[in-house]
Order: sequence, then structure tokens, then C-alpha cells
Amino acid sequence: MKPAFPASDIIEKLEGAHFKPAFGKIPVEKRERILRTAAKQFARLGFSSANINVIAKKAGISIGSMYNYFESKEALFLTLNDLSYHLIESILAAIDFEEGDLFDKFERLLRAVQVYARLYPEFNQIYQELTSEGLSHLSSQLSGKLETVTAQYYRTLLREARDEGVIAPDVDEFTAAFCMDNILVMLQYAYSSEYYSERMKIFAGEDALENDEKMIEGIMRFIRRALTKAE
Repeated sequence: MKPAFPASDIIEKLEGAHFKPAFGKIPVEKRERILRTAAKQFARLGFSSANINVIAKKAGISIGSMYNYFESKEALFLTLNDLSYHLIESILAAIDFEEGDLFDKFERLLRAVQVYARLYPEFNQIYQELTSEGLSHLSSQLSGKLETVTAQYYRTLLREARDEGVIAPDVDEFTAAFCMDNILVMLQYAYSSEYYSERMKIFAGEDALENDEKMIEGIMRFIRRALTKAE
């Protein structure tokens, strides 16, 4: 599957938390070209090795223009992470979270992750880079709002499921939310990182990457047995 890039309407949602006002005033097509080029460079080379001068040249703009749009390479990198947040937000908004129980909703999330990770591998690679210890000075500048919203959503779902008797009464929603999210993160990495792809094959079998239904069924079987009361 060929890597995609967020649609222009998502790019237009970006606010100037990390870029200068001039960037928000240029045509969206030009913004997309700059961000697309930067995403490829950061994903391929990592933050430290990516060069903002090279990004500007490949995007067809002068280095002077680049610094008119972004204070630094860090600001450009953080803008891409903001774009990633809006992209994930739009994907989540398209999922039906009204129908079904906790397990139905979690399965929909798993399927969405399979699609997202394959369509946007560069954004997954950039997120992995951000979570490294070497970039802790950048991650501290992010609000962590996606993780916070996700954690709260999981905990609410788990509490409701516990109150309705769908899951065992002794399930701790905080620990369970942490475990469920880690399954999603590892699945996301497996479809966009060579290392995690090989890791997935070791643990889940050589056909794990090609057999999506096998992974969905196996994970859901595990989650159901982990959270429901033993008969």
C-alpha cells in the first residue's frame, strides 16, 4: 500500500503553536509540499540527521523562506506531530463508537489502526522518534492531549462495561486502559517499522502481517478472556 498524506482540510486545521504566522498564509498546496517533504526526511533519517536546508531544497523553497515559516528544525518537527494528532483525530471521528459494547468498540479501533499504520507509516515513524529518550526535550513541549483523551476514553468505556457486567467486577480500569493502549501502539508500530514488523513475525507467526483477520481474532480473544469473569 502506497503511503498517503493527510488531506488539505486536515492541514488547514493546523494552528500556529509551532509555526510562524507566515506559514499559515501560504497556499495549502505549498504547505502540504513542505510538510510532506519534511515527513519523508524525518521518517527516513531521524530528527538528528535530517537537515532543514535539505528539506527546504527538496520542497522547492529557499532556506530563508523556511525560516520565515519555522523558527527551527524542532518547530517543523513539532508541527508534523500536531498534524499527526489532527489526522488521528479525524480517523477516530469516523469510527462508530455508539453501537456495541466495549469489545465491539475496541475491535473497531484495532481495524482502524491497521489501516492508519499502513497508509501513514511516516507519521508512525516520526512518533516513534519522538518517544525516544534522545528527544525527551521535544516531547515535553507537547501537551500529550491525544494520550490523555485516549486514556480517559478507555477508562470510561471500562467503567461502563464493569457497571453493566460486561467485564469482571475486579478489573482495574487504569491498568486495563494502559494494557489495551499498548496493544494498539505495538500493532501500529508493526505495520510501519521494519524492526517491529520482524518482532511481530517472531511472536505472532510469519503470516501475521498479511493475515489481518488472524491478528484481530487473536487479540480480541485475548482481551475478552483477560477482562471477563471466569465461568
